[in-house]
Amino acid sequence: MQKVLISVGILLLIIGLLWPVIDKLPFGRLPGDIIIERPGFKLYLPVTTMVIISLAISLILWLFRR
Repeated sequence: MQKVLISVGILLLIIGLLWPVIDKLPFGRLPGDIIIERPGFKLYLPVTTMVIISLAISLILWLFRR
């Protein structure tokens, strides 16, 4: 459990340091993300983004388990 918490902390630190670069990546506006805009209403469902993030997290966890 200690290794997992330390790894998550280091990962969050790296993401925080790289945030200006990460912010410029096209995540959040990928094809397959659903955006419905009407007057006074905006619905955003990042379907494709969620799938890519889920795959990345699954890959990272799989590598830690090995």
